[in-house]
Amino acid sequence: MSEQLALVVRLTAKPGHEDELGRRLQVLAAPTRVEAGCINCDVHRSHADPAEWMIHENWRSPADLDVHFRMPYLERFLAERHEVLAHDMVIDRYGLQTATDPAPAA
Repeated sequence: MSEQLALVVRLTAKPGHEDELGRRLQVLAAPTRVEAGCINCDVHRSHADPAEWMIHENWRSPADLDVHFRMPYLERFLAERHEVLAHDMVIDRYGLQTATDPAPAA
């Protein structure tokens, strides 16, 4: 199995902070995209609920993602997140599965 992994982060803005959260996410995404291990970092907004946001990132390895979590701009966002979030974000990690990888156990 490849070391590559995806990170999916779901965030909900406090009422009245929807656009501010989006602005902060775009500020966060710009330096993330140029990190050595980042394959992509995309910010998405729900069509159904403008308070709902999602970040989708792909990383070359868990070690690259660990470096990302120590970046000052991410630490600052995490420290200030409660200003704009209705509740804490949900973070899920996914491993890349290729056609030659064995199927996961049921």
